[in-house]
Amino acid sequence: MNGTPELVLGGRRRLSAPLDLAARLRALGLWKVVLLGAGALGLWATIVRYTQGLGAATHLSDSFPWGLWIGFDLLVGVGLAAGGFVVAATVHIFRLEKYEPIARPAVLTAFLGYLLVIVALLYDLGRPWNIWHPLVMWNPHSVMFEVAWCVMLYTSVLALEFSPLVFEKLGWHRPLSWLRAAFVPLVIAGVLLSTLHQSSLGTLYVIVPGKLHGLWYTPLLPVFFFLSAVAAGLAMTMVESCLSFRAFGKRIETELLQGMARVVVVVLSVLTVWKAIDLLTRGNLGLVFRITPESAMFWGEMALGAVLPAVLFAMPRVRASERGLFFAAVLTVLGFILGRLNVAITGMVASSGVHYVPSWMEFAVSLLLVALGFAAFAAAVRWLPVFHSAGEHPEPAQAPAAARPLLTRPMLVFFWGFLAIGAGLLWAASVRGTPPTEPAGSGGAAAIVSGDRREPRLPPEFTFPTGADSPGPVTFRHEVHVALVGESAICATCHATAWSLRASGAPQDGAATYDRIHAGDLCANCHNGSAAFAMDDCALCHAQ
Repeated sequence: MNGTPELVLGGRRRLSAPLDLAARLRALGLWKVVLLGAGALGLWATIVRYTQGLGAATHLSDSFPWGLWIGFDLLVGVGLAAGGFVVAATVHIFRLEKYEPIARPAVLTAFLGYLLVIVALLYDLGRPWNIWHPLVMWNPHSVMFEVAWCVMLYTSVLALEFSPLVFEKLGWHRPLSWLRAAFVPLVIAGVLLSTLHQSSLGTLYVIVPGKLHGLWYTPLLPVFFFLSAVAAGLAMTMVESCLSFRAFGKRIETELLQGMARVVVVVLSVLTVWKAIDLLTRGNLGLVFRITPESAMFWGEMALGAVLPAVLFAMPRVRASERGLFFAAVLTVLGFILGRLNVAITGMVASSGVHYVPSWMEFAVSLLLVALGFAAFAAAVRWLPVFHSAGEHPEPAQAPAAARPLLTRPMLVFFWGFLAIGAGLLWAASVRGTPPTEPAGSGGAAAIVSGDRREPRLPPEFTFPTGADSPGPVTFRHEVHVALVGESAICATCHATAWSLRASGAPQDGAATYDRIHAGDLCANCHNGSAAFAMDDCALCHAQ
């Protein structure tokens, strides 16, 4: 007897019973089970998306056509791949060759990131079979055209930068020598292309001043996108180094990770200070301290994703600890993800007039892409010389014992408590910002999204400040206007033109004065006697 359970039926002994499902899952490993589960859900969502269309698989609509697949799969995916061009430029252009062990993992991450971005676009495009159109249908005045060409060209450059690993594995020495001869020009081209489209992704949202919330809208958005991508790309390289050591025993020297951490401190500090100055000079700093869903998400992005990791990375004790480096790098990556989602979703929801929450299939597709990225990275590390061998780069000495216990229990309690407080503030702001439910049959706000499953979240009424000669205050009520205009009413009708969403009741320039309005501007754009009643009777607008 060996202790293995056996089945006996009818007096005859059969083979050992198979292991139960729980035992098989334990043998497979937790993360493999998670990846397989994400793959199964993502595969089903893929079938629904391509057989029944975007409407069946997503919560997107004409009012909100860009959701999670653009905010996460595209904007986040491209940004997290920025470590490739930063490290490649550091090693091959600035000749800081001590960082060469980081170059290959960074290029691999960038290459996989861009491939998955292309796959994500095939999900998000209404007609994915037309993705080749920018190759022959040129529109140089379009920001999307520039982004499409930069992504295509930089993906090709990354494929060439990654190919030496394949040639080394296959023993193809002649093409390997050709690529090494042209490697520096390739890196320069990659840096230029990546810089262009990392910033151009921010330019996509500069052209919607009447739609993007004032906490994020700024002409400096391309610069902020570029700086945040540099910090997130380096942090992602640090995260993958720590995970690779746990999974495969492949280590990057702690000294090199510490150098990257110092760079991240500088980039995050510059980004944070610059954002604060921009909000102050544009008169939007007060939006940070209002209790709204947007301000709560902004605090999460900046406090947990920029300020806290910058402080941690600046501490020598944190940089001397692998756990400290990993923790701060994860915070940087999470803050970057939240920041891109804030621009793509949080900052755009109010102007759309709908309440967008991604469907489970949208989450499933995003998880599928993440799972594919992890699986491809693991396969590449297992079969290709991604990490230098221990003989070429010896293992560093162990860190002093005093530097290891960094993430103490009080520190973790503070971190999770901070997250809980942030979640509570977000919930309170959401409840406060939710308008009262309209009575049935009143028409009103729901008419602007006829046929859509999501109700719009209209702002509360706003009373304009009055001057000394005013016959009375003017109160603007969104519900009244939406009810009167009906299905043709969209928020962009006013907020994309004269009235900005950056400050309540404020036009994009100047002030709402009597002379300006009665000259045909602002309210008089509609109240002209044709689209709506004219301004002949003051009592129609001014309360008595």
